[in-house]
Formats: sequence, C-alpha cells, structure tokens
Amino acid sequence: MILTNDPGRLALTAACVFGYGLVCLLPYLRVRRKRLAAAAAKAAAARNPGWIVAYASQTGNAEELARQTADTLGLAGITVRLAELGELTAAELQGAERALFLVSTYGEGDAPDAAAAFAGRLMGGAVPLKQLHYAVLALGDRSYGHYCGFGRSLDQWLQEQGAQSLFERIEVDRSAPAAIAAWRQQLSHLAGTSDAPDWSAPAFDGWLLAERRLLNPASVGAPLYHLELQAPTDAPLNWQSGDLVQIAAPGDPARAREYSIASIPQDGRVHLVVRLHLHEDGSCGMASGWLCRQAEIGDTVQMRLRQHKRFRLEGNAGRPLILIGNGSGIAGLRGHLKARALAGQARNWLLFGERNAEHDAIYSEELDAWQRAGLLPRLNLAYSRDAERSYVQDQLAAHADELRAWVDDGAAIYVCGSLDGMAAGVDKALETILGRPALDALTASSRYRRDVY
Repeated sequence: MILTNDPGRLALTAACVFGYGLVCLLPYLRVRRKRLAAAAAKAAAARNPGWIVAYASQTGNAEELARQTADTLGLAGITVRLAELGELTAAELQGAERALFLVSTYGEGDAPDAAAAFAGRLMGGAVPLKQLHYAVLALGDRSYGHYCGFGRSLDQWLQEQGAQSLFERIEVDRSAPAAIAAWRQQLSHLAGTSDAPDWSAPAFDGWLLAERRLLNPASVGAPLYHLELQAPTDAPLNWQSGDLVQIAAPGDPARAREYSIASIPQDGRVHLVVRLHLHEDGSCGMASGWLCRQAEIGDTVQMRLRQHKRFRLEGNAGRPLILIGNGSGIAGLRGHLKARALAGQARNWLLFGERNAEHDAIYSEELDAWQRAGLLPRLNLAYSRDAERSYVQDQLAAHADELRAWVDDGAAIYVCGSLDGMAAGVDKALETILGRPALDALTASSRYRRDVY
C-alpha cells in the first residue's frame, strides 16, 4: 500500500509499475511471436512438403550424409523434412513430390535395425507413388556378398510403385570420396546452387601407439590384442562410450578401418581391441596386421574419432543395462561398463562369449573387480570350445525369466560383436523370449541397439 497523496510520487510509482510490467511483457511477447512463427512454418511445411530426406543408418554414416544433404537443400531455400526411414508412413510418401534416400546395408543385404520396420511394413506390399521423384544413395562394403543390398532393394521397390528416378542410384563403397562427390554434384544440379556446406570428414591426427598386449595367448582362435593410443599434444579427449575410431593404415589411406573404442576419456587414452585377421595364405589383413604386428610402440597412427550415436548410452544412461557380445565385441561393451562404473550405475548384466575359459577369459580381472564392487551383479560367460559348449544365445535362453524381468523393469539391450552366428543367434533368442513385436518396440524406442560386423 502506498501511503501518500503526493502527485509526483504517485506518478513516479505508476511509471515504475508500468516499466516493470513492460519488462515482464516483452519476453513473453518475443516467446509468443517465436511460437506463432514456428507454428506457421510447420503449417506451411504441411501444405507444401517440399523434399523429404530420409536415412537408414547403422553406424551413423548415412545419417551424417543425410544431414549434409538437407543442409545443402536448405541453403537453396528448399523446404526439407529430415527423417529416419523407419518414421515414414505410406501417406507421407504419397503426399511428397521429391524424396532423397540415403541408406546403408546391414549384414548380408538387410535393412539397418531402425529401418527394418519400414522394410517389413511398406516394402512387402504396394504403395502407389506415381507422383514421387526420388534418388537413392546406397552405402555398402564390397567385402560382403550382397553389396548395397538394401539400397538396391529400396530402389527397385520405389520403381515398382511407379516412382520416377531423378538420376541413377549412386553406390558408395566404404564412404568412397568419388561416389560421395558424385552425389553432391547431382544435388547441386537439383538445388540449383553450387553453394554447399563442408562435407569433408575431420582430418586424421597422429596418435601415438603407447601400448600393445596379447589378450589370448595360446588361444586356438586368431590373436586378439589390446591397444592403447595417446592423443596428440593438447588434443581434446571428447568421445563417449559407444563411439568409434577410424584408422588409416599405411598403404591404404583411402579405406579407413573402424574399431569400437574400449575406454572412456577419463582413462586418458583410446583403448582398442583388435583381432589379427589372417588370410588363407597366412598373410595378415592390411590394417590389423599393421596395428598388431608391424607398427612399433612409439609409432604414429593416423586416426580420427567418430561419433556412433546409435550405440551410445544417451537416453539409456539411467536404465538397467544388458550387454551381450563376443570376441572383439568386448571393446564396445567394456566402454559402456567403464562409463557406468564412473557414473555409479550398478544395474549391469554382461553376457559374453569366447572359445575357451583357459585362454580366452578376456579382461577377466576387470570383470571380477566390477563384480566385487557391486557394479556388475550379473555376469554370464559362454565358451564354445570347452567340454560343455555354450554360446551367449544359450545363456539368454537359460535365463529367460530374468531377462524378461529386466526388460519389464526398463532395461536396454546392447549387442556388440560378430554378425555371423552371434548377432543372429542373439536376435532369434530375444525374439523367442520377448516376442518379435516387443523386440521391434525396443528397437523403435532405442532400447535395443547393436554394433555388429
């Protein structure tokens, strides 16, 4: 209450009140104006879908190229909807006039995990798309029998639905620069602009090979090595568990090899788990042979970090975690266990397979230490060459009730390791235990994530 009749003071008070109200009102008006503008833009996009840029990615390459594609179109003033392929409906495709598809292939010709629902829901039937003009960038690896298999299947299905190709499908072998440049050139023609964001990947840096040790001496399997790489001076250590590195071996600079990171930045070094690849004639793989045998401690390794968002913890960081893998797949799982231990997240269950307990008990001391500390309450190891042969999928079947209980409690499932045998067997075991609809729902909600090769 203002206890005065002085007109001057009353005027001053009124001015202060008005000024305070104006100060409070202006931010509200700015926020409201932004919301109205966003709503208007969304409505305009709905009336005029512009272009759809859809991606299907397993390790993130196709997603990154899709974002760069959308940025290029945006610079030309073209309205773009960037979407994961699995999010698209038949109605949305039928309402669009132009769509660019950037898709990778998983395993032997299959769709990436997040696009499997799209392949089953739409590509198994007819969706008239005579109004659609499209292009496909297919990413693959010629070392697999069904090179770019999913991209080719998608292209064929689109043609069968009456869609018209803007230009011939472009296929990319291991992110080959020439093929990506061809896609950029076609994109520039379509957008009517030569202006484009920088598509170049980060440069390789010289990391120091600081340590190397054999993890499975006397194993009947190929040698498995633990490597530690020291960052260049003052280089930031800014990866997350689940991320990858790309390494360019001498003599093979254009085909970088990817490896899962087995450490966290707090370790101070990038740790890798590399299996020495041996050819039938006894020679070694170019990258693994150099890393495991030819490079000397203290040598420089050309390497760069790469985000692998589909295998990061992200929204699953606070959930119970079920980690499943075999062989060198321990790398990605070890990174997650280290991150969980640092965060004090103790609801972790590891199911891991190797050949035999005597020679292939990889990182056993670490696993025992985490168990003693209460950070790994569930550990199931499977050895396929011991007297009682067992695989990780067998362990899943043996603990089906507990698995269902963990999933019902919100657990996320991460699988890392070999595509042949392990990953397929684990997927089938999970389908048997949980049911395919439930497993597909876990995939859609990012609670079932795989990094398999």
